[in-house]
Amino acid sequence: MYLIDQHTKAIMEGCKERAREAGLQFADETLEYIVTNRDLLDLSPKFMIPTLYDYWVNDVEVLQQYAKYKLYPTNPFETVINSRPAISFYNDNNPDWLNIMIFYHVLAHIDFFQNNIYFSHTWNDDFVGVALADKRLINLYRSKYGRWVDYVIEFARSIDNIVGFYSIIFNQYLEETHKDPPPKLDFFFNHFLPNIIKANELERYKYLDHYNKRLEQYGDRAENLFFSEVSIKYPEFEAFYDNYLKNQKKDQKYPDLLAFVNEQSPFLNKTNNRWMKDIIVIIRNTALYFAPQIRTKIMNEGWASYWHDKLFRSDERISGHEVDYAKVNAEVTSISRIGLNPYAIGMRLYQYVEELANRGKLYRNYQELENIYQREVYDAKTGEGLTTIFDIRKYFTDYNFIKIFIDQDFVDRHQLFVVGKQYNPNEQVIDYYVKSRNAEDYKQMLIENLYHPPVIMPDLVRTNENQLYLIHKFEGKPLVQEFIPEVLIGLEYLWGGDAILETTQIIIKPTDDGSYLEESKKLRYICHNRNVKVEEI
Repeated sequence: MYLIDQHTKAIMEGCKERAREAGLQFADETLEYIVTNRDLLDLSPKFMIPTLYDYWVNDVEVLQQYAKYKLYPTNPFETVINSRPAISFYNDNNPDWLNIMIFYHVLAHIDFFQNNIYFSHTWNDDFVGVALADKRLINLYRSKYGRWVDYVIEFARSIDNIVGFYSIIFNQYLEETHKDPPPKLDFFFNHFLPNIIKANELERYKYLDHYNKRLEQYGDRAENLFFSEVSIKYPEFEAFYDNYLKNQKKDQKYPDLLAFVNEQSPFLNKTNNRWMKDIIVIIRNTALYFAPQIRTKIMNEGWASYWHDKLFRSDERISGHEVDYAKVNAEVTSISRIGLNPYAIGMRLYQYVEELANRGKLYRNYQELENIYQREVYDAKTGEGLTTIFDIRKYFTDYNFIKIFIDQDFVDRHQLFVVGKQYNPNEQVIDYYVKSRNAEDYKQMLIENLYHPPVIMPDLVRTNENQLYLIHKFEGKPLVQEFIPEVLIGLEYLWGGDAILETTQIIIKPTDDGSYLEESKKLRYICHNRNVKVEEI
């Protein structure tokens, strides 16, 4: 692995100039490395971060990739890392014209990483450097504790898919846009007055007005003066406030199960086991860093494909390679009739929204039209297409991108459909057929394929030092039963007591008329001494 040469770097800098002129925004500094195809295989199993901590599952995946590569040699184009500076890797056998296309694709990825608000918690971190420090710490613990380190990693990774990603984003938003009131004032106005004194809205307003007047008159001394007056009228206030502070930590809400276990586990909080907490923090922070990528797969790949197509075709440096480009681009962005190609759907959806915005079709005047001909020829010539898709790039995830903009016109234009499967007993094969061409069905099919981790949190009433009691909030999709015992065994170890899970399972029963009936039942999984039993609730 080595840095690209000056000739190729000059090509990249030229791509940066053109990309910025088109509106893309990204930091000046980037690093580009040349690697072999086999080197690229090493990067992908570890989420494209070569400095990420070592783990035995990654080694297994590398071996699997090597075996596949021997049978079916492929030419992966690029790998890009969301770090500071952004790092990207390229094949050592790419011609210049192909590098131009790939550079545009990578720059659009970097623009997405550095501007989509769901990545905002990653904007100030050099994750490659952080990962390297984490890797060294884990290697240090391996030298002390051996295989127990890998047990902790495996047990923590079994629940790192349910980290509280949105709570991180929300808390960051609050920090940037609001200042929390001082805790004593917050307790007085939001707890003491309404819940203890039972003050009505008029009385609460009078106290608020009185405090604001004290603030105007005395500035920094206003709070102390205000509460000295409160204590005269309500001598019990200080006692209630002290009790509130004592219970606040006990009642603290945790963003996810991994954070709760790491903070509250009696086993992990023992002096000899506190090193495990460092590993769990590393696993959780790593999961949070990559959480937005899996939630913006269609948008991110579609954005990169949209821009490499738009910028490459207008770049005079590719003259003579138009046919070569068309072949490579078709391999990347062709629509899959069975399955989902995020490059294809994402790129075409951006193009579709840009066209709608340019013609004013996203506004109410168009939406209220019922005449088919009027809808077809409608053109308000707003010219807001680029502005609109840049806003989408900044504020959306795959879910709302699909939910809002996929409609029947889009489905009909690209001849999209939902595929059904049925068993053919005569030929003893599975037949595929067009199940639906309806936009709502196609949209629902895409949404069902999006990442949606389960919600599993502890029951604080039934959780104690002897057991961790978990509740799965059922949202229509049951947990994968075969994984539950292994996860509970890991949680039993991390908690130092029984691990119990309440969940809902779907039972499918055939009926007399040949159809199927779905029934749900509540189950309780109990893990005690690494033995898991199931009982119906």
